Amino acid sequence: MALQRCLAALLGLLAAGTIRAQGLPAEVEAALVRAKVPREALSVLVVDADGKASPRASHRASAAMNPASVAKLVTTFAALELLGPAFVWSTPVYIDGAVQDGALQGNLYVKGQGDPKLVVERLWLLLGRVQAMGIRSVAGDIVLDHSAFEAAPRDPGAFDSEPLRPYNTAPDGLLLNFKSLLFTFTPMRDRASLSVLPALAGVQVPAAVPVATGECGDWRTALKADFTDPSRIRFMGAYPAACGEQVWPLAYADPQSYATRAVAGLWHDMGGTLSGQVRDGRVPAGLAPAFTVSSPALAEVVRDINKFSNNVMAQQLFLTLSLQKAGTGTFEGSRELLRAWWRGRIGGEPPVLENGSGLSRGDRVTAWQLAQLLRAVWASPLMPELVSSLPIAGTDGTLRRASGRSIGQAHLKTGSLRDVAAAAGFVDGASGKRYVMVAIVNHPDARATRPVIDALIDWTAREP
Repeated sequence: MALQRCLAALLGLLAAGTIRAQGLPAEVEAALVRAKVPREALSVLVVDADGKASPRASHRASAAMNPASVAKLVTTFAALELLGPAFVWSTPVYIDGAVQDGALQGNLYVKGQGDPKLVVERLWLLLGRVQAMGIRSVAGDIVLDHSAFEAAPRDPGAFDSEPLRPYNTAPDGLLLNFKSLLFTFTPMRDRASLSVLPALAGVQVPAAVPVATGECGDWRTALKADFTDPSRIRFMGAYPAACGEQVWPLAYADPQSYATRAVAGLWHDMGGTLSGQVRDGRVPAGLAPAFTVSSPALAEVVRDINKFSNNVMAQQLFLTLSLQKAGTGTFEGSRELLRAWWRGRIGGEPPVLENGSGLSRGDRVTAWQLAQLLRAVWASPLMPELVSSLPIAGTDGTLRRASGRSIGQAHLKTGSLRDVAAAAGFVDGASGKRYVMVAIVNHPDARATRPVIDALIDWTAREP
């Protein structure tokens, strides 16, 4: 009896991550050796999803690690529970003035409420509804209200000196098209045509660039793009014809002016005229909306966030938590809400999350905390919404290029920073049993450890 109690206590400590397992699967150990990364850089936990058995593998499961984008699991599951899977963001539009002969004798207002997916197609539909009300001309201004979020302006290049990477786009109460441009290059006989979406007012972009012979190679570098002047985008090189048609998504170099330029450009392209200007401002108190446009449901937005690891959408969702609770979205307000939710729902000390996306050097979470979260997911009525949002190994999202025995058998959120590689989610074993698997590497050579994580996924799926 005493021996049984000791064994039960030992298993409990192992499950809690307070005892470090002495071994890892042989395949994982071998992959670590090949990657030349020490065991101390890796944290691993593999447990039954239903929580009925002791861990299959546990290595440094209580170590606080930077999870990179795996942090989105916390944000998205908390949001599904706190907001509900059918939650939608509303963007109200206000008309301040009379409409006479197709002209609005006043201002048109668009108030952001944090919609993370107000892309150019939906902005076109919004402005189309304005025109359907008989407004083809605005005698005043088009005013854009960003006040839903209180987030201090930040340098988009501060995180990794890559200000034009779309993943560095900052959240915004009125986020339009991720503040990004999509360049499409199509080679023709003696040139490559260039199209840009959306067309930004006051921004000059060449209609074509020269073509070059030879192999495709690093075509982006070959173009010798110059974005130093946000109002005049230039390409000093040539586009290799061998590349065929290619697209290049980029964050706009002057994000503060993106929304006003995008609305002005689209309004003009739709045949609208404007006597005033498109500017930032606030909706006057007491003005009732003329109509409201709604986002896709949260369950669909969560799928975009997790399948493609969209950082700005995750931060929009994170800020929406405090916006819905307190009327204004702030990072600290959302952090407090998430900590309270964790203690009441998951239990124990919550992880440290800065902005909900994982794009942070300060985030900290343990493999055990993530495993507890995923076990809660598996037991939740919202399990289908969360699990279906995760990339499937070898099939889609950030895992579409995965290979090995686990193709189609794992739903995992991945994470990657300069010194972080991570994966966490669910793996189906050969017997049909489902496992929660968490693996996090924090090391300067973390990028070399993807085979380590792949080996753990395959080992989990193969099952003894």
